[in-house]
Amino acid sequence: MSDLNSRLQQAVSAGQLLESSARNIGLMLAQSSSPVIAESIGELVEQGAWDELNDRFYKALAFGTGGLRGRTIGKIVTAAERGAPQPLDRPERPCVGTNAMNFYNISRATQGLVAYVKEWFAQSGQPGRPKIVVAHDTRHFSRDFTELTARVATENGCDVCIFEGARSTPQLSFTVRLENAQAGIVITASHNPPHDNGYKVYFADGAQVVEPHAGGIIAKVNAIESDGYTPLPTAEQGTVTVLGAAHDDAYMARLETLILDRPMVAAAAQSGLRIVFTSIHGVGGTIIKPMLDRLGFRYSTVPAQEVADGRFPTVKSPNPENAEALTLAMQLADQDGADLVVATDPDCDRMGVAARNAAGQLELLTGNQIGSLMAYYRVSKLIAQGVITPANAARCVIVKTFVTTDLQKAIAAKHGLRCVETLTGFKYIGEKLGQYEAALPAEVRAQYRALPEPETRALRLAHSSYYVCGGEESYGYSAADFVRDKDGNGAAVVFAEVAAYAKGRGLTLLALLDEVYAAYGFYWEQNGSLTFEGADGAAKIQRLVESYASQAPRAVDGSTVTSTRNFATETFTDEEGAIIPKEKMLMFDLADGRRIAVRPSGTEPKIKFYLFARRAPEVGKSFTSAELAVIKADVKAALERLWNWVQQDVERRLSA
Repeated sequence: MSDLNSRLQQAVSAGQLLESSARNIGLMLAQSSSPVIAESIGELVEQGAWDELNDRFYKALAFGTGGLRGRTIGKIVTAAERGAPQPLDRPERPCVGTNAMNFYNISRATQGLVAYVKEWFAQSGQPGRPKIVVAHDTRHFSRDFTELTARVATENGCDVCIFEGARSTPQLSFTVRLENAQAGIVITASHNPPHDNGYKVYFADGAQVVEPHAGGIIAKVNAIESDGYTPLPTAEQGTVTVLGAAHDDAYMARLETLILDRPMVAAAAQSGLRIVFTSIHGVGGTIIKPMLDRLGFRYSTVPAQEVADGRFPTVKSPNPENAEALTLAMQLADQDGADLVVATDPDCDRMGVAARNAAGQLELLTGNQIGSLMAYYRVSKLIAQGVITPANAARCVIVKTFVTTDLQKAIAAKHGLRCVETLTGFKYIGEKLGQYEAALPAEVRAQYRALPEPETRALRLAHSSYYVCGGEESYGYSAADFVRDKDGNGAAVVFAEVAAYAKGRGLTLLALLDEVYAAYGFYWEQNGSLTFEGADGAAKIQRLVESYASQAPRAVDGSTVTSTRNFATETFTDEEGAIIPKEKMLMFDLADGRRIAVRPSGTEPKIKFYLFARRAPEVGKSFTSAELAVIKADVKAALERLWNWVQQDVERRLSA
């Protein structure tokens, strides 16, 4: 050990190893008894793999409002990590490091969460033990991390429910509410690369944690420095319950209520609407396939992508917003003559779509377009059914993030609905839904979760706010409050109904979208991101964020910046008068109507840019097809120029 410490200090002196890395290596060696840790560190030191050691140890993987997310397989896999051969060529053990997703950090996170939940539970005066629901996706080590989480939680005095197999993030949210649990955890890194995994926390309302619970949990977790603990006496430990088909059925029964016009859906299915669905090696098929069967839709799946495989071997990235991830499904759709391709990411909270255009070719829709079609259809149908009326429209709400298209705001405004904007992250939409539930009369709140969907809608329309739908541009949507996170299962059901509506009118989905643009205005968005990995990358992202805050551009692509909004330092309120929490995000409004938003990603080593432009028709008028074609070309070209300018500006800022 003394020789190892000497080598580490020599590397620090030579500028090869960061001081923080050396400090964290010493901390992990001192506080964990696993021989794999010492062997892996020793091997990397012998190799002189200082970049790898810096990436693994330059910081402790901090538990934030989104939980944990990081590499579970290193860029270099040590012999101790590789261990015995495993299925799918997975290492036997996860990546060693304080900045990695491994047993060390899973144990710390669970100990801290349990401590907070038990404290809160006791203060609430509830009887018995607190309950936590845990779900996981198909990623490497997801089941291992789930089982460890269950063991740590039960040995520290909580009851735990785990699913019999991989289940989606939205089903976890639903089940926390169904079980009246005090918290939920899902082991997933969503659509991140195969080497990543994560640990996302939900509270008793089924939504991701927000303040004040977020700060309390973070403090508890980050105060725990060791993966070791002393289990409670057996009589004080919790139990593990395995959830299966009955809980799937309960979730699907609620999903079925998302359909607004069952006869129309049945007619479209009979008239030949065909869908291709792919879960991209994830959990989506567990619920979506039986839901499509229940509703009578004709569909095919991609056999190669039905296989649960954390390597995601048939795609470069399991992200349904990327055209490449839908390639196999689109090929199958062309073979089958299908109208629509639906794809979900590994944990099935996001959904992407490809649909036929006028030329009969499949075209990938953006998250903004998908969400806007869902909003347009649901608002229009609910008005036609007499659910939304002039008298109650102000109680109906669409909730979206600031970086999601303003087309949804235009749809809401035209029909008298509210459109509430939140910060990026579905946790803020979930928080809004919790506030609407809290506004109901006390006598119904206690039984709210068990009430049938029509009754909950009537209660919200009468006493609170009826959530029609909502979402974010990053392919996350929902259309009911029984799930408090983005829901790829629900989105697949809702969008299949939108496709049925278009089919029944003899329109392609792209033609239906043009109808929306003609009536409400052409809104176009272009999102870009720049990736900077590792310790050096994190520093570059921080430099850029600080640069935009201290040196905001005065002109962009030849257009004057008319206003700058810094969400980290200024105070803003939403449509309902609520104060927006502080976040590292800046917005620049340009004189020509374009807009730029800049923010660092909370889950990936990226800085993200959101570009917006729009052209609205005169009041009381709609664009003609010819006008719309010209407007589309002009607006898209303007945003392409803007993105080129942004990339050049980033280079200037980093080289300054």
